[in-house]
Amino acid sequence: MSTPSLSDHAPAVLDDLLHARAQEAPDSPAVQFADAWYSYGKLARRTERAAARLANEWGVRSGDRVAWLGFNHVDQLVLLFALGRLGAILVPLNYRLAPAEWQAVLADCNPHCLAFDESWQSQAGELARSRALAAYSVESLIATPAPGPVVSVARPDSPVLLVYTSGTTGEPKGAAHTHANLLANMLAAVSAQALSRDDTVLTVLPLFHVGGLCIQTLPALMAGASVLLHPRFEPGATLAAIRDHRPTLTLQVPATMKAMIDHPDWPGTDFTTLRAVWAGSSVLPAALVDAFLQRGIAVCNVYGATETGPFSVALPPAQAASHAGSCGWPALGVEVRLAASADGVGEVLLRSPAVVRHYWPDRPAVDAEGWFHSGDLARRAADGSYTIVGRAKDMIISGGENIYPAEIEQLLANHPMVAECAIVGLPDARWGEVLAAVVVLKGENCQYPAEKGDELLSFWERELSDWLQQRIARYKLPRRWIAVNALPRTALGKVQKAVLMRQLVEGTAG
Repeated sequence: MSTPSLSDHAPAVLDDLLHARAQEAPDSPAVQFADAWYSYGKLARRTERAAARLANEWGVRSGDRVAWLGFNHVDQLVLLFALGRLGAILVPLNYRLAPAEWQAVLADCNPHCLAFDESWQSQAGELARSRALAAYSVESLIATPAPGPVVSVARPDSPVLLVYTSGTTGEPKGAAHTHANLLANMLAAVSAQALSRDDTVLTVLPLFHVGGLCIQTLPALMAGASVLLHPRFEPGATLAAIRDHRPTLTLQVPATMKAMIDHPDWPGTDFTTLRAVWAGSSVLPAALVDAFLQRGIAVCNVYGATETGPFSVALPPAQAASHAGSCGWPALGVEVRLAASADGVGEVLLRSPAVVRHYWPDRPAVDAEGWFHSGDLARRAADGSYTIVGRAKDMIISGGENIYPAEIEQLLANHPMVAECAIVGLPDARWGEVLAAVVVLKGENCQYPAEKGDELLSFWERELSDWLQQRIARYKLPRRWIAVNALPRTALGKVQKAVLMRQLVEGTAG
């Protein structure tokens, strides 16, 4: 599959997109939220009112940052478009972070004010007082008519969205997405997912991440489609929405996929209107993919990072079964190359109009040639598709051999005893590093001790070790097995291996 070129007729700023949709189909449904529908015309009118209030009453000026703390909300989208008109920047806060982590984000970007939804009023008030910020309820954004329309001062290269990285490898950094970045990502996502105005997209992942906001939600609005917006993910509500509202597409992550499969309503839910479930994850457990495939649902992986849009590499529905485990091919306008490696594995480098150029305020996010260095390791197949095998920092060197944890994690995830797992490397005087398998078990599997050689192994350790011995080289076998109740994860479900390693050293894991 070749990488096509970007359209010459794309909108230049977010305002162009919203105006075009409102003029073409003002009465078409854009967003359903809290049992109310908002047409494209109504969304445009709310944005106009919000921009006037932001400028005339909240005092927001071009270049200002406005932080947001709340669950998904239709007016979070309105706030993004309104700030874009003013040349200002939305900073969505991850509501799963601790107050000290919010403080670090606000100290880095120094916002003009803080907007919040009613569910987070108390926390927002405390946060605003600690930073001497004005705090405004999102319900007040368009509560009454605001004076006068606001003329757009947006430019394609104006930052409009500041999203802080998940911090899996260090201190979070604010990726500064411009109008041009977001629109290029939307074009890539619309193309890969064949989005049209006939589609209905179910959004349940948090909009404070680029996954929930930029993989389907904003692209759906570009395509003139409808968005079913939930405040947050709940498996029963998600399955009910699929049953009752008949969406054609939705975005999930491994943790939400598993929650849906485990829910009692899973067997009876009719999925026939879903032409695909897209999954934002570099590596998808095969057992989850198989469970969806058995219900006739194609699971299409999309790979990227906070800094890349994130829509960078995508697996189309037609190849979802034949290329399970792969991330697919480069999306529209995206260049991919692998840093050379002797074993055919290299670091993924990405370059596209959707890739941010700077972290806030002006730290470079790409190299001198515009390449973003992802830190992820991948193999490229003969057909041009890419498969992620792990992170460069996760690669384990044991006895001089390079070992990629994702390969072993995929195998373990297929075993019926294993709910989830992570492979990490622990220091070893003889081998340099040895593999440790950290496993969340299903049921009562760790209660049955059994002797094996000189070690006392539980039943589950012996079972899983034997399972792996039949499938991978001996040097890849874990030397330590650790059962935990849960793995530390980011809001998007990625295992925080640095946190896990620290917990193992401190003896606090699980």
